[in-house]
Amino acid sequence: MSSFASLKQNRNATIANLTAELEKTQQQTVSYIDDRYWKPERDKSGNGYAVIRFLPQTEGEDLPWVRIFSHGFQGPGGWYIENSLTTLNQKDPVSEFNTGLWNNGTEAGKEQARKQKRRLNYVSNIMVIKDPANPDNEGKSFLYRYGKRIFDKINDTMNPEFQDETPMNPFDYWEGADFKLKIRTVDGFVNYDRSEFDATTAILDGDDAKLEELYNKQYSLQELVAPNQFKTFDELKAKLERVLGFEADSDRVKFEAVEESVDAAEPEISVESTYEEGSEEETLSYFKKLAEGE
Repeated sequence: MSSFASLKQNRNATIANLTAELEKTQQQTVSYIDDRYWKPERDKSGNGYAVIRFLPQTEGEDLPWVRIFSHGFQGPGGWYIENSLTTLNQKDPVSEFNTGLWNNGTEAGKEQARKQKRRLNYVSNIMVIKDPANPDNEGKSFLYRYGKRIFDKINDTMNPEFQDETPMNPFDYWEGADFKLKIRTVDGFVNYDRSEFDATTAILDGDDAKLEELYNKQYSLQELVAPNQFKTFDELKAKLERVLGFEADSDRVKFEAVEESVDAAEPEISVESTYEEGSEEETLSYFKKLAEGE
């Protein structure tokens, strides 16, 4: 039987098969969640608790954390959710545009710059010690994204303020400490003030074989800030123009005029350095939108 004859004979079965596949397609959801990352869950009241251990740097890396700047905001043309080139110490179109808005002297400009400000996050390798909401995570290693408030607690324990406090490296396998993550909702915002490091103790009882196995499971942090993880300046600028609704040539002229208003003599005095971190709630909301593909 020819292919055409077969097509004609089986056409009723074909529509049934297509209908079944269509139903499958409609039921499928695309996940943008990166399962390398761990995130603590909160209850209905907005509170949460977990115990984690920050892990040391991997082979060939100098630090047990990386710092990543990003932007996440909505404009007339949709969402702008991208890593910022300032992470790589390069010029970024949103940073330049925000600086121009901030320097134009109007409250409207400053307000828009605030809404488009960059967000600061750190990423480290961790081992989950206790996760009441998801016990299956316990004993496993993940990447953990956290904000400046938690990083300040890390800095405080490495560089204590008072003479009777002993510096401690929380990333050390043998002489580090578990971090008790205590999350509260205070006045509508996520609060980590009660989070604290426990007493110094060796992880996995200091068993070298187990520690080496854990070490070999850690993720490369430098891969997260490799140049190929970022779009080019021109690509980001084109997307920013689209999101802000700058489609016409006249709009682009206005856009470039704002960029050119940046004071080259004081490149560090900008909204980006003043408002580099939003609240933890804003950061979580931003990544939720990222996960949902908005």
